[in-house]
Amino acid sequence: MQFFSPLPTSHSPLPLCGIIACIIVAAPTNAAQPLYVSYPPANHETVADRIFLIGTAAPGGTVLVNGKAIVRNTAGHFAPSFPLQVGENRFDLRYGKQSVMLTVTRLATTSALPTGLAFGKDSLSPAVDIARLPDELICFTAIAPPKATVSVKLAEQAVSLTPQPQPIELPGNAAVLTQQNQPTIAATGRFEGCTRTVLLGDLGKPEWQLAQDGQTIKQSGFGSIKILSPTRLETAAVTVESGTARTGAGTDYSRLTPLPKGTQALVTGYEGDWVRLDYGAWIKRSEVQILPTGAPPTSIIRSIKARQAGDWTEVIFPLQVPVPVSVQQGDRTFTLTLYNTTAQTDIIRLDDDPLIERLDWQQSVPGQIQYTFKLKSSQQWGYKLRYEGTTLVLSLKHPPVVSGQRSAVSGQQASSTLKTSSSTIPSTPYPLTSSSPYSPLPTPHSRLPTPLSGTKILLDPGHGGAEDLGSRGPTGYAEKSVALLMAKLVRDRLQQRGATVYLTRETDVDVPLQDRVAMIEKVQPTLALSLHYNALPDNGDAMKTKGVSTFWYNTQAHSLAIFLHNYLTKTLKRSSYGVFWDNLALTRPTTTPSVLLELGFMINPDEFEWITNPKEQQRLATAIADGITAWLQKSRP
Repeated sequence: MQFFSPLPTSHSPLPLCGIIACIIVAAPTNAAQPLYVSYPPANHETVADRIFLIGTAAPGGTVLVNGKAIVRNTAGHFAPSFPLQVGENRFDLRYGKQSVMLTVTRLATTSALPTGLAFGKDSLSPAVDIARLPDELICFTAIAPPKATVSVKLAEQAVSLTPQPQPIELPGNAAVLTQQNQPTIAATGRFEGCTRTVLLGDLGKPEWQLAQDGQTIKQSGFGSIKILSPTRLETAAVTVESGTARTGAGTDYSRLTPLPKGTQALVTGYEGDWVRLDYGAWIKRSEVQILPTGAPPTSIIRSIKARQAGDWTEVIFPLQVPVPVSVQQGDRTFTLTLYNTTAQTDIIRLDDDPLIERLDWQQSVPGQIQYTFKLKSSQQWGYKLRYEGTTLVLSLKHPPVVSGQRSAVSGQQASSTLKTSSSTIPSTPYPLTSSSPYSPLPTPHSRLPTPLSGTKILLDPGHGGAEDLGSRGPTGYAEKSVALLMAKLVRDRLQQRGATVYLTRETDVDVPLQDRVAMIEKVQPTLALSLHYNALPDNGDAMKTKGVSTFWYNTQAHSLAIFLHNYLTKTLKRSSYGVFWDNLALTRPTTTPSVLLELGFMINPDEFEWITNPKEQQRLATAIADGITAWLQKSRP
């Protein structure tokens, strides 16, 4: 994982080389090791109130930072933290005659109070064009001198804004990673006020007024305000394969169930580049086509049926219009909600199914139907949603069928005789060579038990390429290199157990996140693991923070995340950094349980030595493979 820029410092970084050679360089530090700073990069900017300095020098002697000695481990690595003042902060690192100079600039996180009679810079909100329904709240905010009087004029209507005596500032999401997840009281000077109007059409930009001590200034707002006619609303139709629905108008807001291509809903508001849909979600304007509405996109639903399609059960919902949907997974339940839909259902066909025990439904509120699938197993293995015309198809993946047979070919461990069936290779737009990201790696034959026969496992070595190094250890050794090394070690052990293994990359190349996710969707493996090594936001404690952590997003991946985390920490006797629900690209795929593993902290001087120890790497790879095997044996019916 990477919370910081991988740009090099002004000191030349260690040369990148082959994986084995790099490990030899990175693990022991010899007497010739020069003073080296891996992080922060030169001219680094941050909003944190402190910064850690990651680096190394030859063991023995003293490293000074601004004239004061810092603590190092026996290998010579260091990771001290220092407070930061707003503005430039200079650090002078010295080891004997060697020196490294760094400048770190701390940026202000809140709008500064204006000097004199003025509004805070860029503080007037709304700052973009917005559209709302009649009689809906329209709110305004500004930063101004605390004792001033602030008002807004909108279409001949005056709105008074009141000062907020103790405005609360919430921490960023990353604050939970550094145990600092507490709200704080922001600086005074924030004014807020709201109004409603039934006027229709474009009301123009609000006119702001600021008065204090007999002086008054006026300023035009940045965004125009429009009130939509409820009888002339437009329709948004999703044009991408998976429309990203959110709880608000911006990428800072939480994701909701993605909307399948073709989904239609009324537009009930606009905000900048975002569109609000009638069931409450927001979506980027670039992901929809705006259509004039002849009639609201609503539907009735009658009969429903299920059918077997290979390793999936498909449930067919014939509709008149592709309506918005949402999914909620629970313990032995899968709930699908259809919006803008009314039931006329009298019959549903659902034969005895490998996965589904029963299907119940209810019209919970007008225009909203919930379908609750009672499942035969508490572990879910993946799902897909798509529209075929106006018909919604929900696909639920069956549990894996694992043969557990022994191979008839003799051999002690993994033999050099490799074989794979072309029927296991999905059709792809890439040529299927030995280095193709979609081609499964062949499974060695041996006399060993093969408890994973019949499974497909995808491993994603994090980061890669010249630009995306990931986090870096004290010597500059990059996360991308050790992640690839570990993925290959785990692959070998999974193959020995009979699994077909896919890697998203086999060399030091950049693979965009969307391509990694596309591989998971194409291969549809039994499970997917993204392998990473951790870092911290700038205000973390790199010297003390260590341990293994796992990240999951969809409910079907929770059991895998918990099991692997506990298995690794107990088997290897490693510290636990925790289990996190997290909105990450490699945890979001729905077609399989997908988990991201952070296997230790590159930036912790002591844990870095464990990470780069070849014997410990072998132990870790075995523990991951054993943990996967144990979880699959526990989870399948």
